[in-house]
Amino acid sequence: MLLRPRPSLLRALAPPPLTRACVPSRRTLSAAAEAAGTASAGDAAPAPAAPRKNARKVAPPPREVVKTALFLPPGVERDAAVTADMVIPGSNIVVGPYAGDARVKEAEFVKSSARARDCPKDDRPEFAVLGRSNVGKSSLINALTRRKEAALTSKKPGKTQTINHFLVNKSWYLVDLPGYGFAAASQSARMDWSSFTKGYFLNRDTLVGVLLLIDASIPPQKIDLDCANWLGRNNIGLTFVFTKCDKVKKGKGGRPDENIKVFQETISGLYPDPPPWIMTSSVTGLGRDGLLLHMSQLRNYWDNEAV
Repeated sequence: MLLRPRPSLLRALAPPPLTRACVPSRRTLSAAAEAAGTASAGDAAPAPAAPRKNARKVAPPPREVVKTALFLPPGVERDAAVTADMVIPGSNIVVGPYAGDARVKEAEFVKSSARARDCPKDDRPEFAVLGRSNVGKSSLINALTRRKEAALTSKKPGKTQTINHFLVNKSWYLVDLPGYGFAAASQSARMDWSSFTKGYFLNRDTLVGVLLLIDASIPPQKIDLDCANWLGRNNIGLTFVFTKCDKVKKGKGGRPDENIKVFQETISGLYPDPPPWIMTSSVTGLGRDGLLLHMSQLRNYWDNEAV
């Protein structure tokens, strides 16, 4: 019997008003990062100097409270005072009590499915990777798993035409979905891909959330906004993953940070509460650990709250 996540997790990621569990304990990013194994030996802080005799005790400076549009994950109260060290760098995502071990120890290709009903039938949670063709889906999967052969990249966008499952740590799936909006594909092929992709979204009980990839090196695209709208209307949780944040394309308008700002302003009227977003680059590794940490807290909440 498949597990179905509680609706509150989907509401926490989709446009309807958020409803979150009230768990009093909260973890800072530094604590969660330690659990995720992201710190290296060279990052260790130097040992504090021995206190001088009769030295006056100085109170630590107050931590700055972040007041921007933040995504509060399950377990963090709506009125919580969020400080900068609780937010994943390059994102609006607060680290909550469900964050855990985010390390990828192993990843293996399991199956390609031509139809949603042919996907693996077990109770493991999964994250779907979706985006416009050539947005960097395969590169992101390779970066997350640190296996160049996990999702082979291609110079021909639109090559992925099946639903591909990759098993991570023998406990959860990354799912590579066909890209949308590739002009060189036939109209009938694009319709077929859209049809079985939507069937996957609407019938996959183990889907924790969608990583909707947005190319930050170009201005916002209508097709991405349409996709986000469709996911929202169907109450499917999503995280905006901005890719190619290391690139500036001449003649195509704007720097990545400027394009991201315009995109956020464009969708702000569609969401009563801000959806999670994070900046990434498969070239520099920007955002990799933070995205895995974000996924760990959603996955752990799903594991604990599933019925």
